[in-house]
Amino acid sequence: MLPTRADALALLHEYVTNPSLIHHMKAVEAALRAYARKLSQDEERWGLAGLMHDFDYERWPNPPDHPLKGSEILRQRGYPEDVIYAILSHADYLTDYPRRNLLDKALYACDELAGFIVAVALMRPQGVMDLTAASVLKKFKRKEFARNVSREDMIRGAADFGVDLNEHIQFVIDALKPIAAELGIDRGAGGSADG
Repeated sequence: MLPTRADALALLHEYVTNPSLIHHMKAVEAALRAYARKLSQDEERWGLAGLMHDFDYERWPNPPDHPLKGSEILRQRGYPEDVIYAILSHADYLTDYPRRNLLDKALYACDELAGFIVAVALMRPQGVMDLTAASVLKKFKRKEFARNVSREDMIRGAADFGVDLNEHIQFVIDALKPIAAELGIDRGAGGSADG
């Protein structure tokens, strides 16, 4: 039986205290759920992969412990092998886990991009609500902005997933809008409480 989202959230909160990391995992989950709906895939499975892909990072941030330690925990907790494999395959340094199916490729394509979009949204008065792919690409070209986010990974991820980069960016932006308040990106850091 597939673990529920409530089970996943309980496990996530057992291992993660950093609110930014929790928001990142929820953002990737939202993107994967939206793609699962679009591609007629199992939304719960895809959502679990997105939600749990970095749950071990706070305790074991160094490769290859992340995500190997987490995969052991997920296996013990009864997570499906395809979800665990997708999580393992999102780490480029784990060469024994090449991205081979749609879920693997979707997770990789959405991971860095979701983080980058959140970073851009936090800088804008209206957050993600009026964000466009063109605005994201403008920041994309500024190497000093979110310098730890690999532009090459985002480009390769979209290509491997078989989606146009501009359309992919807009799709992920739109996937984040329904949970923007939860992620703190309904208004950027400069936004006021009353609009």
